[in-house]
Amino acid sequence: MASKKSKSIDPQVAASLKRYEAKQNVTDHRVSVRAKDNRLAIIITAAVFVFALLSQYTYFNFGPGTSPYACVTFTQTKNPVEQGKPANLGQIPDAKMSECKDRTGSLLINNANLKLSLHGKLAPQAVANFMDLANNGFYSSVPCHRLVTSGIYVLQCGDPKGNGTGGPGYHFGPIENAPTAPAGQVPTYKKGWLAMARTSNKADSMGSQFFIVYKDSQIPSDTVGGYTVFGEITSGLDGLNPIINGGVKGGGTDGAPVVTATILKASVK
Repeated sequence: MASKKSKSIDPQVAASLKRYEAKQNVTDHRVSVRAKDNRLAIIITAAVFVFALLSQYTYFNFGPGTSPYACVTFTQTKNPVEQGKPANLGQIPDAKMSECKDRTGSLLINNANLKLSLHGKLAPQAVANFMDLANNGFYSSVPCHRLVTSGIYVLQCGDPKGNGTGGPGYHFGPIENAPTAPAGQVPTYKKGWLAMARTSNKADSMGSQFFIVYKDSQIPSDTVGGYTVFGEITSGLDGLNPIINGGVKGGGTDGAPVVTATILKASVK
């Protein structure tokens, strides 16, 4: 059989094909390297993410981290001892008891079952104080001794003596979470707010007495500031209407309510 003559390839075509193959090999290599790099980057990113989560968990749960009580930015200072009265700093509930978080609670005044939200982050000392007193039965059968029906609209409660002079046997400060207003204006305390009562011009004179704002009220600040708003009533406020509508004894606008008002029970979770 006669052999077939092999067909020669044009040198220029061969050279062009060789350059194409070389370039394609480089491209394929780059694609391969890029794919490997992408996979490596994904693995590294995932590892960094996991490490960050573990580090954060360790930091906040085992290391120094940010304290869960970071909102407590003050320390109690010893109040001046009044003549004939013992120092009582040790009885003040620790502000950290609030855990710097909102709490829920309830307050039974006559037939009014009030549901509460307490602002532990904004007023940790006042909330810790209210929690301690409520959950230890201090507010059981304690009167609401003062009703104000003109100018400001509040029902003040929490004095076991019922005359405005009683308390838990200690007093505390500082003022926390007091509303502010532009210069020349008076702060507004909103309907449903719970705020600590105190002696005029004494920031560290709070104890067990507090007031319920039953209608928006503009309450002037004094030389030491406003009044600590530690919570609000979320439901049941209308249950106080019989007390409010009954007015003040003697026909005045500030004094003991005609309808006897008593805290029967209080609790905080």
